[in-house]
Amino acid sequence: MTARTRTRKPPHPNSPRRRMLPGPPKGRVPQEVRSPSGPGPSRWSAALLVAGISTTLALLNGAQGGSDDGKSKDGVTEATYNAAVGHVLKRGGGKGGTLKFVSSIDADSWDPQRGYYGFVANFARYYTRQLVTYDPKSEGTVLTPDLATSKAEITDHGRTYTYTLRKGVTWEDGSPVTSEDIKYGIERLWATDVITGGPSYYLREALDPEGTYRGPYKDTSTKGLTAIETRGPGTIVFKLPRPNGDFEQMLAMIAASPVKKSQDTKAKYGLRPFSSGPYKFRSYQPDRSLELVRNPHWQPPSDPVRNALPEAIRVRITGDQNSVDRSLTSGDDDLALGTTGLGPATRARALSDRDLNKNLDTPRSGLVRYAAFPQTVQPMGNVHCRKAVAYAADRRSLQTALGGPAAGGDLAPSLLPPGIKGADPAFDPYGVLKNRGEPDLTKARDELQKCGRPNGFPTTIAVRNDRPSENDAAEALTSALARIGIRAEIERFDRARMPTLIGAPNEVRKRGYGIVIASWAADFPTGQAFWRPLVDSRMLLPSGNFNQTEVDSPALDKLLDKAVAETDPNTAGETYEEINHKVSGEAYYLPFVYGKYVSWRSPRLTDVHVADVYGGYDYVRLGVRGT
Repeated sequence: MTARTRTRKPPHPNSPRRRMLPGPPKGRVPQEVRSPSGPGPSRWSAALLVAGISTTLALLNGAQGGSDDGKSKDGVTEATYNAAVGHVLKRGGGKGGTLKFVSSIDADSWDPQRGYYGFVANFARYYTRQLVTYDPKSEGTVLTPDLATSKAEITDHGRTYTYTLRKGVTWEDGSPVTSEDIKYGIERLWATDVITGGPSYYLREALDPEGTYRGPYKDTSTKGLTAIETRGPGTIVFKLPRPNGDFEQMLAMIAASPVKKSQDTKAKYGLRPFSSGPYKFRSYQPDRSLELVRNPHWQPPSDPVRNALPEAIRVRITGDQNSVDRSLTSGDDDLALGTTGLGPATRARALSDRDLNKNLDTPRSGLVRYAAFPQTVQPMGNVHCRKAVAYAADRRSLQTALGGPAAGGDLAPSLLPPGIKGADPAFDPYGVLKNRGEPDLTKARDELQKCGRPNGFPTTIAVRNDRPSENDAAEALTSALARIGIRAEIERFDRARMPTLIGAPNEVRKRGYGIVIASWAADFPTGQAFWRPLVDSRMLLPSGNFNQTEVDSPALDKLLDKAVAETDPNTAGETYEEINHKVSGEAYYLPFVYGKYVSWRSPRLTDVHVADVYGGYDYVRLGVRGT
């Protein structure tokens, strides 16, 4: 069987953060991946030339302009290619001006308890605060106090977390932010019939694993969620039924933001959230525009994290990726929301132009792009058949199809990406790095012999129809597998059907999808958030399933429980590394690349810094020069 003719459709505009997988576990709302847009042409073999990759490689090796030390005479870092990756570009900007964002899509919701897109989690920090957040001065993912005076006092063998709130933290009406406000905001996550969407699963499971609480709109008691205690307005205590070493990571998510009960408009709250941060909503027209202005009651001494440099912040929503690219390169807007990056045509022009490429960065998105092997679809239940695919895959061609090193990402030797404890960049079980992405056909044929299919076998590759780069990757994989007799047919499906198609194991089995092109990025930067949806057998769902390979391993479940209960992140990382080795050894997944994208930043921007935890720039640190 040969691959079916591609149905060419334009890429979905400016995809938001996280998932291209079907649907979130236990009630999470599916959303698209924060993945880079791949090349549009269907001929993957020509993709190396798409986006000017050959020209780009020369530029990366020194044709960026600027002084040798990257500094201008006044001591401010000059704009050069990738200057904001690993550095703060133009540190020390002044207050004033309007920071202008542009996006091809609106938020899923600006309600902090409902927003799941990555750019919402980043942007909402302008008007929401959390007990703890990520330290902007850290190159990694270190937590630092925000609303709290310090990180938690952890007692009772990792089950009790106690926080004291800072003085002077206020709402936009000048009233103080209290422990009750924080509790109420978190309680809203249980009102799943009203507050839909958002990464609510983590806190609900950590605080109420039996699901007994009904949410603040149905609960008539005075206690509310008993796992959260408020001891006066300035102290809040969380009591976990069982230890979870990532609990503070969960509290750093915007889902844990406070909400003032008297200002809660329930399902309509995303139209006008009440601010606890340095900016407040001035106007919002869904799918058109959003404007934030200063919150006059925000007090800088109470907020060690947010610079609050711009006078106002504007978001323009265009509905079209090409118009986003034009507005950025013309100087009409400063930065695109999200981590899609520039479209193929603009990317190619900017990468190859000496005057334009100094305004580009290629951040890691935090995303892993891969193929999953559903084990209930034969012969993928045989580990040797899966390994045959892993060895036969031409990783270099897959990388090229996804946009090349700059716009696609770095070759992925294993599934666990950099930035998460337990990731080992030297771990290369299939020789991906050793062979520079080239397939190992000898080992592939040997594995076919071991799986009893020496002449290969037929299979079907499932891929979304609205992602040209992923379609190109499916074609690249089809071509590579044909060299060892594996005959792959490509079936394209509509993105809207993800939860009930590739997220439904029975449907996957019925349709014979032996290979599913997919992507994943953790909701917070730990092994728990990365691994559990992908390999925890207890999270296998009949619909909206993320564990597409249908991993059912008591040994992995036991290791996950051990790592989750561990309070020392380094010790937990050792267990997550062991999980990575076991998952690789069973070839449940075929990792392609650790995602990257090509991002434009305006020359007006100051204090520009790529924060790995957000898969892009730290929005709340940005300033602007000029009007």
